[in-house]
Amino acid sequence: MENDLKISELKEMQLKLYNLNKEKWNDMEPKYAKDHILYMIEEIGECISIIKKKKIDSVMNDEKIRNRFIEEMSDILMYYIEVLNRLNISSEEFTKIYLDKYHTNLNRNYEEDNKKKYV
Repeated sequence: MENDLKISELKEMQLKLYNLNKEKWNDMEPKYAKDHILYMIEEIGECISIIKKKKIDSVMNDEKIRNRFIEEMSDILMYYIEVLNRLNISSEEFTKIYLDKYHTNLNRNYEEDNKKKYV
């Protein structure tokens, strides 16, 4: 395995993890995607908590705190991939739409967009 994971690899890895735990975890059905989004939000909160309590300098310079932060970020990504798997979103479908959005954002004027939101 390379040190740079592909979306398809992440999806396969997460399915393997699911198969090892399927007796304890929710079924691989779309109706459970919402639960995994909520779990993902909980993990985001844990990242925020580390930054609040330990400060960003510690995340950048203290190996133990940095590793803990990255571990929480990994949890976020795992739940994210669980959502993709439960909604049967292929890596190709995700990549296409991600790249479309990326190219849209390259040409966006965020300042102007935000002014329009609050008029």
